[in-house]
Amino acid sequence: MRLRVAILVAGIAAVLTATGPGASASPGEVRPVAAPGAEGGRAIYGAGGVRCALGFNVRQNGSYSFLTAGGCAQVGMPIYADPAMTVQLGTVVSVTSASVALARYVEPSVERPGSVFLYPGSQDITTAGPPVVGQRVCRSGPIAGLRCGSVTAVNVTVNLPNGTITGLVRTTICTEPGESPGAPYFSGGTAVGLEIGGVGTCVSGGSSYFRPISPVLSAFGASVY
Repeated sequence: MRLRVAILVAGIAAVLTATGPGASASPGEVRPVAAPGAEGGRAIYGAGGVRCALGFNVRQNGSYSFLTAGGCAQVGMPIYADPAMTVQLGTVVSVTSASVALARYVEPSVERPGSVFLYPGSQDITTAGPPVVGQRVCRSGPIAGLRCGSVTAVNVTVNLPNGTITGLVRTTICTEPGESPGAPYFSGGTAVGLEIGGVGTCVSGGSSYFRPISPVLSAFGASVY
């Protein structure tokens, strides 16, 4: 089996309004995003054509941050809402050994939405929990949109050319080429994981893998809300 790890390519996403009605940014100007900020499942961007997905918004010691993964998991990296990098969402402040990042929002005292975007609509996320075999879960991301399926295995090990990944969860949810790493997996209002990658496509069928959310939250001392 060959796992297609979610790759990082530049794409197109809606540019979030930076300030109040009628505001605009001058060319090259980076403007902080006003409250409420981005939802989980939205595309986010870093320098060098890096594109990931915002996983979940979290709270840590009274400040607001978000989780992501992949090429965005670099301490000090500014994260943007648009590929032109004119609307800064925040900055990566911590990364786990499993390449999952915690990025602190610009204006971290301002509450952001604790929801996931469903392409269209939203799902409020109020808790986090461990996935179990047979559980119905969904993933929301900027390429394939909302896709749902079930958990088929937990604590899975996947061997890649550049190393081995352990502790993953396998699902029947398909992925598409160019899928953004870090996309949220959830079951109703419960966060369960962040996307790693998959095999196959949504046309040919396939499966996908995610990293469980509970150990990530524990590592960062953070919580969903």
